[in-house]
Amino acid sequence: MGRWMGARHRAQGGAADGGAGTVETAIFGLFGLLIAFTFSGASGRFDHRRDQIVTEANAIGTAYLRIDLLPPEAQPSLRALFREYLGSRIATYQKLPDLEAAKAEYDRSVGLQGEIWTRAVAAARSVENPAVPSLVVPALNDMFDIATARLAATRMHVPLVIVVLLFGLALAAAMVVGYSTSQDQERNWFRTVLFAVVISVSVYVILDLEFPRFGLIRVDAADHLLVELLEQMK
Repeated sequence: MGRWMGARHRAQGGAADGGAGTVETAIFGLFGLLIAFTFSGASGRFDHRRDQIVTEANAIGTAYLRIDLLPPEAQPSLRALFREYLGSRIATYQKLPDLEAAKAEYDRSVGLQGEIWTRAVAAARSVENPAVPSLVVPALNDMFDIATARLAATRMHVPLVIVVLLFGLALAAAMVVGYSTSQDQERNWFRTVLFAVVISVSVYVILDLEFPRFGLIRVDAADHLLVELLEQMK
């Protein structure tokens, strides 16, 4: 469209655009800054989600070990609940991008949280040592809190208005390039395709980082920590 507009302008005897360079610089400068900041934010959120998986594995592992402090008769049922809970946590994210199935599995894990809490607190209170509740209860809190934190991080993305602005500036930059190259007698397809590919790939990578359970860039490798922990529990 930009090339067509430029060719039409010149065919109608339009004057040379003396300020075109300034406009191009401003548009590309703003577009470059937006890509840089958006990519940086998406990359930071990607790393944060991966770190949260490590944190959850550590929290569940610690709480599981502290079951040893509880009465022997309460330990088998709690260990079985922990294994079921960890399996549910793994399945919650493995079922993505099926949002309905993932939501159902998350609700199931929340129900298991309540059951673990009730049984563990009751068992801790039955122990005469007052240090046991102070060790078991915080570990359970950490295990449950990181599940909520991961859910919040999953829902946290770049604002929609920034994504719309990113696409708008990409199209504006493409139009400016087409307008500027309209003075060439023949279209340079190599430069046209290269520009389109570079911009498209850049925007795709940003969006792929924002949704690491849907595209090519994924955090599935970090899930192996939870899978390995579940195998150790068995």
